[in-house]
Amino acid sequence: MSLSPNRNVFITCAVTGAGDTTGRSPKVPVTPKQIADDCIAAAQAGAAVVHIHVRNPETGAPARDPALYAEVVEYIRASGVDMVLNLTAGMGGDLTLGSVEQPLPPAEAGTDMIGATERLAHVRDLLPEICTLDCGTLNFGEGDYIMTNSPAMLCEMARQIKELGVRPEIEAFDTGHILLAKWLQEQGLIDEPTMIQLCMGIPWGAPDDFSTFMAMVNALPESWTFSAFSIGRNQLPYVAMAILAGGQCARGFGR
Repeated sequence: MSLSPNRNVFITCAVTGAGDTTGRSPKVPVTPKQIADDCIAAAQAGAAVVHIHVRNPETGAPARDPALYAEVVEYIRASGVDMVLNLTAGMGGDLTLGSVEQPLPPAEAGTDMIGATERLAHVRDLLPEICTLDCGTLNFGEGDYIMTNSPAMLCEMARQIKELGVRPEIEAFDTGHILLAKWLQEQGLIDEPTMIQLCMGIPWGAPDDFSTFMAMVNALPESWTFSAFSIGRNQLPYVAMAILAGGQCARGFGR
């Protein structure tokens, strides 16, 4: 893919994200009403897409309760503010090993492994325009946590997403995830037009240096629409980099 600046850009805003974002900033919304209000504010400020995770309203911890998603979506739809809803389907593939000497059984804290159908329960109930599909497994952070998405699991999730008529947004955290996404499309499980988000700078995925970013951009088929983000201090530069490379931009918290 040649480097060609995008002059018709849409913005995705992820208002909560996964992980301990609430522990890092008191401004991260927690309750369904707070999350919905921030989505509405983002859309009114110019975001075309809102990427939604939910939180335990009591603790702020990441959650995947379909009732919480339903409450957020109900608030948004009742507002009458136009936006594209993108619900995460990344929850439920969380594996934390027991220890370096005894990895099995997995640790209860941080482990949440469920099947494809349950991972998509909220998507099936609410039928958003988009939901995410994390196209690979990744050592995530410095401990024993692994984001787990096997090829078989992704095939089944992609099949169910397609059957629901929801568009998947592929989440690629490393170069091999792009190859896996291409393979899913070759199996007839992802239809064109294809959307992918390049998730940069997350340990231990693709680093957010320019060379790696452009290697990932150049690995994409010409027909695919891509957006990109980085975490931390490089988040703002990646808004410009994504646009200059011909993509869309994402702000906030991904996955």
